[in-house]
Amino acid sequence: MQKFDDLTKFIAHLALVEHEVRREAENGLKQSVRVISDAARAELGHYQPAVGPFVAWAPLTERTLEEHARYGVGDTPEMLTGGLYGSIEDEAHGNEAVSGSKLAIAAYQEFGTPKIPPRPIFGPAAWKSREAIEKIMGTAAMKGMMYGAIGTWSKLD
Repeated sequence: MQKFDDLTKFIAHLALVEHEVRREAENGLKQSVRVISDAARAELGHYQPAVGPFVAWAPLTERTLEEHARYGVGDTPEMLTGGLYGSIEDEAHGNEAVSGSKLAIAAYQEFGTPKIPPRPIFGPAAWKSREAIEKIMGTAAMKGMMYGAIGTWSKLD
């Protein structure tokens, strides 16, 4: 057990632990949002079943299938040109992160429109990634606490 000679050293210890936990949490968040983006890319091109609160993907219409045939692709939902696939990005800053696309079609597909049934990508990707994210963030928290404690021991002894 770590012992402290005075309150100042204990406060310094807590500050270092907090710093390391925060740093590792940010790293974990960056890894977690990448997992979601990778899972979202994996959704594209084949029909997705319902998962959690998200609906199963509706079949493509005959008109859309004809368009896919003109492009030389088959029944590959959300994968006509690869533009949506290539547009998936993720960002993490501090304790906030987002996985998504800046293309308008991504929002139309995710939530649907009067003419397009919803074929959610990002919601199901996050839902399916929960277990991996829990492991990543749990590891990050433990590493932060351990690095903070180890750093403190080496600086205070």
